[in-house]
Amino acid sequence: MLDLAEELRHWLEEGREFAVATVVAVGGSAPRGPGAALAVDGTGTVIGSVSGGCVEGAVYDLCREALRTGRSVLERFGYSDEDAFAVGLTCGGTIDVLVAPVTGESPLRTVLGPALSAVAQGEPAALARVVRGPAELLGRALLVRSDGTPEGVLGAHPDLDRAAAAATRALLESGRTGTVDVSASGAERRSPRTGSGQGSHCPGGLTLLVESNVPPPRMIVFGAVDFASALARAGKFLGYHVTVCDARPVFATPDRFPDADEVVVDWPHRYLGRTATDARTVLCVLTHDAKFDVPLLKTALRMPVAFVGAMGSRRTHEDRNRRLRSEGVTERELSRLRSPIGLDLGARTPEETALSITAEIVAARRGGTGVPLTGRKTPIHHESREDGRPAVA
Repeated sequence: MLDLAEELRHWLEEGREFAVATVVAVGGSAPRGPGAALAVDGTGTVIGSVSGGCVEGAVYDLCREALRTGRSVLERFGYSDEDAFAVGLTCGGTIDVLVAPVTGESPLRTVLGPALSAVAQGEPAALARVVRGPAELLGRALLVRSDGTPEGVLGAHPDLDRAAAAATRALLESGRTGTVDVSASGAERRSPRTGSGQGSHCPGGLTLLVESNVPPPRMIVFGAVDFASALARAGKFLGYHVTVCDARPVFATPDRFPDADEVVVDWPHRYLGRTATDARTVLCVLTHDAKFDVPLLKTALRMPVAFVGAMGSRRTHEDRNRRLRSEGVTERELSRLRSPIGLDLGARTPEETALSITAEIVAARRGGTGVPLTGRKTPIHHESREDGRPAVA
């Protein structure tokens, strides 16, 4: 739902009543993941999407009904070979959709305002909503900020509310959106994509959908070369905060990299040592010059980042590995290096090379193999690990 934050904030400011349908779990292949939302106001205006068109009509009707009754409902949509007229996903997957009214009397409305304001201000915060549990708690919401401070109550047992706040903060710290089961004795994290897992639902526990709002992940591109300009553009398209860093001021200029969020003139290893990174950060080394690469990669391969890749020929790669070993980099650390960077697309131009690199980044993040889907019987979507590294090697 937070992906509709700007529009929903305007609706709240205008005093509109509306209903929000949010994907809370998916099974198999589905167009959109947990957190995807569609909202309908009292006049029938629609924003957002939960399935790319497959079930939007039925979800629209559920939103209208929720506005009429004031009650939240959880509905599952799938595909039925037996019923040709069933509303479902033609891709063969299933989605669970929570439909909740946001009216003057709804508990969600009081929490949603601060949550949407946090998104607008770029403040880290997470919104947790009950998606399974006692009927009277369905759709109840809790807002948790980065310091762990909760706003609102779910109305369950105080121990459950405390467990919910702790579990929500854990997903916020990892920048994840997904479902989690909580009980009075603690919480168990569940899959950020499918929502699968074990846990008690009722009466002793709840299942929450946690939507995290965190700053975009960072992509740091080292080397102010023509490939870097195309990669910065592709990185922005994927939602990264892109930094280009190079020690040469004549090349590292904002005019040469208009799509980058920032351009830094500094020695790459020195900049990497002082800038903020996390488990979602991707590092792309395009300099293929030993005096830059070796000290930079020696630092990078020892950091808990999501991706470290370096450009260069296979001969450059072998020479670089030899130099890194001589600097004390271990085989285990070297195994994290993706070099030559990118998937084998036959890329030639900077734009094609940027596509090759970002394709590998997505595959690493999502657990993909990078091979063509044609003729394969394996799942199209893969589950990702919690630390952002691939679930499939």
